[in-house]
Amino acid sequence: MVPSPADAASVVPSGRASGAVRVPGDKSISHRYAMLAALASGTSVIENYSPGADCAATLACLEALGVSIRRHGSRIEVTGGRPGGLVAPGRALDAANSGTTMRLLSGIVAGHPFQTVIEGDPSLSRRPMRRIIEPLTRMGARVDSRDGLPPLTISGSALQAIEWRPDVPSAQVKSCILLAGLHATGETAVVEPIPTRDHTERALAAFGGEVMRRGDRICVCGGQVLRARVLRVPGDISSATFWLALAAGTPDSAIDLEDVGLNPSRTAVLDVVRRAGAEIHVETATDASGEPAGRLRVTYGSPRSFTVGPHEVPGLIDEIPALAALAALMPPGSTMGVRGASELRVKESDRISSLARGLRALGARVDEYEDGFDLTAGPLRGAPVDAAGDHRLAMAFAIVATGAAGPTTIAGASAVDVSYPGFFDELRRLTSAPVS
Repeated sequence: MVPSPADAASVVPSGRASGAVRVPGDKSISHRYAMLAALASGTSVIENYSPGADCAATLACLEALGVSIRRHGSRIEVTGGRPGGLVAPGRALDAANSGTTMRLLSGIVAGHPFQTVIEGDPSLSRRPMRRIIEPLTRMGARVDSRDGLPPLTISGSALQAIEWRPDVPSAQVKSCILLAGLHATGETAVVEPIPTRDHTERALAAFGGEVMRRGDRICVCGGQVLRARVLRVPGDISSATFWLALAAGTPDSAIDLEDVGLNPSRTAVLDVVRRAGAEIHVETATDASGEPAGRLRVTYGSPRSFTVGPHEVPGLIDEIPALAALAALMPPGSTMGVRGASELRVKESDRISSLARGLRALGARVDEYEDGFDLTAGPLRGAPVDAAGDHRLAMAFAIVATGAAGPTTIAGASAVDVSYPGFFDELRRLTSAPVS
């Protein structure tokens, strides 16, 4: 598995997978730690910061807002000031491919008395932003867009607290509103009937902030003072899920994953992989800075069909491509069904259509629906597939390709750098597959 011309990678079939792997720092947590460190008094140290391009975009945007950041490999030092203490950028902020950067940072700059333009690459420029524009406008900011799409021009002001019920469960929307609430007068609340990832709430508490939960309402008060911290980011469970899929879908395989984040709002994927017949053992568990982490061992078990229901989707939306890879690796005739996942259509790509197209080329049968798909595993064959510029699709196709009858070429394979630089090197090491 090596990059080849035209931004492609070639993956050859392999046998069993085994070994230990430490995945990069969690992308979601890295974004939040960096942003809150920028608002905290003093210098924060963040260990194991994600090496991906998305999190690098967050750091570049913060620097353009006057934040001092020093990098020492995966260790960064961020010197902040206080909420409301950023300075007007001299240029448009480039969020690159990162929806998290754009949505969360919009909530922060909305409370600053200057104008900020946040733009992104062509993929990000197609992602819906009306879901944050509406609450930020209600709070008192002015947000101009291209009919609800980026770039966003945010004219910040003194914000007023609101209570907001998002139309679609989204941790990014919730986080945008809570971060804006730090700069607002009064108590801001997000109503969340279906819980989403709580990394922002835990990160705020880690930096000395107060987050209140009253039933399905998550609340913050404006004017809080955050304090610098020394924090370590656990490994990204979304990235780890690709190795779970590889071991769970490949006979006689076992993979150990070290220092993986085990936040309860993210571990629903482990239940799904177990339902699919794999054996998963949590060997150790620690709680670092409010974010649980531990060591996982996943072994091939007795593969069986499984489904992902609408009530589960908010907790594992990013893991669905890896779960689809697991389903495709299972014995022919095994099935996977997903419903309630229309949000997949507005990710880095239309993940439903692009995933279905690639998996069909590799031998699976996929019936596509507006909010999901049904997959039936079949004999896998090598084929050219297109990752559509989406890091999670590139990794999903690579995992499936290890079980194919011949080589697979993945166009757009460098998209993995968004979240997991070095992914193909790790795949080669865990499968001992020859380089093609």
